[in-house]
Amino acid sequence: MKTLVLYASKHGAAFEIAKRIASKFDKAALFDLKQGGVPPIAEFDCVIIGSSIYAGTIRKEAKVFLTQNGDILRGKRLGLFLCGMDSSKEQEYLEANFDPDVLHAATAVGFLGGIFDPKKANVFERFIMKAVTKQSEYTDTIDDDKIEKFAAAMKEM
Repeated sequence: MKTLVLYASKHGAAFEIAKRIASKFDKAALFDLKQGGVPPIAEFDCVIIGSSIYAGTIRKEAKVFLTQNGDILRGKRLGLFLCGMDSSKEQEYLEANFDPDVLHAATAVGFLGGIFDPKKANVFERFIMKAVTKQSEYTDTIDDDKIEKFAAAMKEM
């Protein structure tokens, strides 16, 4: 199964998750949506797309890619993942950010955790994190068990 893993990351958490997912597949191609140059998705059997989420919204690059490629994605083995620090609103975030047809077509969907690194955050982001989640120190909530289950679901035939 030829697999493409695409991600849109602001501070690197979605990239880290995408790398971990890609490592579960033989020769998966890994691409940053911010960099462009995505290979033709028609060449892949399996497409996995992930984005960090801020204020309930996925990265612009991911939203544009999904909008431009929704028709072809619905015909693929599709995986969608979000990363962030607040998984309590997972369903709300999924429904707000993914076209219902694309979401319904997905084989695997998940909120796979996130990383808050105050050294990478600006003043406003540090303020929001402290006010909303009471976090001000480095925190890694990436869930390797969820990543394993996500990848396993994508491999099931």
